[in-house]
Amino acid sequence: MLRLYILSLLACCLTVSALPTPFASWFRAARWHAPSSTSYLEFVKRVPQAVSGSCDLSQASIPTGKPESTMPLSMPISDRCLAPTPLPPPSSGLSLSHVAVGRGTQNYTCDLTNATAVPVAIGALASLYNVSCIAADMPALLAYIPGIALDMPIPSSPDSSSPVNEDLSGFHYFLNSTTPFFNLDTSLHSYGNGAFKKANQTTAPTTAMKGPNGQGDGAVAWLKLSAMSPGGQVFQEVYRVNTAGGNPPKTCTGMAASFEVPYSAEYWLYT
Repeated sequence: MLRLYILSLLACCLTVSALPTPFASWFRAARWHAPSSTSYLEFVKRVPQAVSGSCDLSQASIPTGKPESTMPLSMPISDRCLAPTPLPPPSSGLSLSHVAVGRGTQNYTCDLTNATAVPVAIGALASLYNVSCIAADMPALLAYIPGIALDMPIPSSPDSSSPVNEDLSGFHYFLNSTTPFFNLDTSLHSYGNGAFKKANQTTAPTTAMKGPNGQGDGAVAWLKLSAMSPGGQVFQEVYRVNTAGGNPPKTCTGMAASFEVPYSAEYWLYT
C-alpha cells in the first residue's frame, strides 16, 4: 500500500513528501488512481493544467546544471536535481520554442565475439510529449516527470492521428549512429524538425533515476546539441536534461548482440 502513496521513481529518488505544496497532495491523488499499467501519456494528462496550448516560454528557465556540493537539501528539487558540471547556456539570439518529455529507449550493440567488449551506443528512439506550459508555469513539477515517465510503460504504437495523442509533440530517433533527429511535425501539430550533432555533455546528477523501479545502470548524460544545418532547419539547439535511466551495463557479459535500455528525459528546443 505504501507504494500507492509514494512516487517510487521520481527524478531524484525522493518521496512525494518532498514535493512543494500544493503538488504533494495532487501527486498522491494522481498516483492512487493510476494503476501500474498506466502509460506515461495517460498519467501526464492528470496534470492539473494543460500540457499544451499557449503559454509564455520566456518565463521558463532551463536547468543546465550546478555543482551539487552547493545544494542543501532544503533547496527545491528543481534546483537540487542538476548536473554537477553546468552545460553551456543557449547561444545568443535564440529563443525557447518547445519543451517535451521523451519516453523511449537508448539502443546499444555488443560484439559477442569479443570477451572484453563493452556496449556501443547506436542511437535512441522516443516519443515526445508537450510539457511547454509546465516548463513555463510549474518548473518544480516538471523536474519530477522524467522519473515518473520511466516507471510507466512505453506507449505502444503512438498514432498522432488519434485524439488520445493530442499532446504528442513528435518523435526522436537517429539518422545514423551519431546523428539525432527530432521530428515534431505530426498530423495534429507542426512545430518543426531538425538533425543535430553533439556540442557538449555533462554527467547526470548522482541522484538521477538509475532505471525503472529504481534498478539500472544509471542515467544518460545531459547534452547540448547544435544544428547540422543551421540555416536549413527550424530548431537550432536542443538540450537533453533531467535524464532518467538509459545507461547500459559496463560490459557485454550476458548481453544480446543488440539491446535497448528504457529512458526518459526533458528536451528543450530552441529556434
